[in-house]
Amino acid sequence: MDYCERQTSAFWAEPANALSNFAFVIAAASAFLLWRRRGGADYPALALIIVTASVGVGSFIFHTVATRDAMLLDVVPIAIFIYSYFLLALRRYFRLSIIWATAITLGFAAGSSFATTVDALNGSVGYLPALAALAIFAALLWTSRRETGRTLAAAALLFAISLVFRTIDRVICPAVPLGAHVLWHMLNACVLWLLLRAAIFATARRDDQASPIQNAKEPTAA
Repeated sequence: MDYCERQTSAFWAEPANALSNFAFVIAAASAFLLWRRRGGADYPALALIIVTASVGVGSFIFHTVATRDAMLLDVVPIAIFIYSYFLLALRRYFRLSIIWATAITLGFAAGSSFATTVDALNGSVGYLPALAALAIFAALLWTSRRETGRTLAAAALLFAISLVFRTIDRVICPAVPLGAHVLWHMLNACVLWLLLRAAIFATARRDDQASPIQNAKEPTAA
């Protein structure tokens, strides 16, 4: 069994792990309401909101059906969100051209795919590139786009904590039969909500047309 809570192959063997996925649906619904209040015209953000909801649905199916085929419904939406948000961040936060943003995203995807082949930390190694990217983005945006940088930093911190719970899930089975995977779901839903919020609130101000790195090189008037 991959998770502490699952002791049989029954459909409802992981009720906590399954039901906790509704946190993703709640995060998506909350982000959708925010998206509507902000004008409802940001279609890249809307696409990410839909993917967030699909993460919850796919993971719910996996933690009930629990087959290898159902696992694709769990991991594919997560991968789509990670790489899509990475691309959006390069375009929206750093103002990179579509060519550069796509090339960097493909490189990031290749590196992340390699990390998923490393069998360590209860399968959490595959998420470390995403955590590193999130932390780097937050650091680069910390002063140039303060609100976005701090939101991404908060998301990175929550993501790191959630990875700890995902990693120790099997280890704590004897002491905590429910395991810690449920906390991975709930904290990750908060992470995705923070990321969606940052994307929705990010606007193209005139002084943001250059990337933070470019802005740092520009001289300021005395």
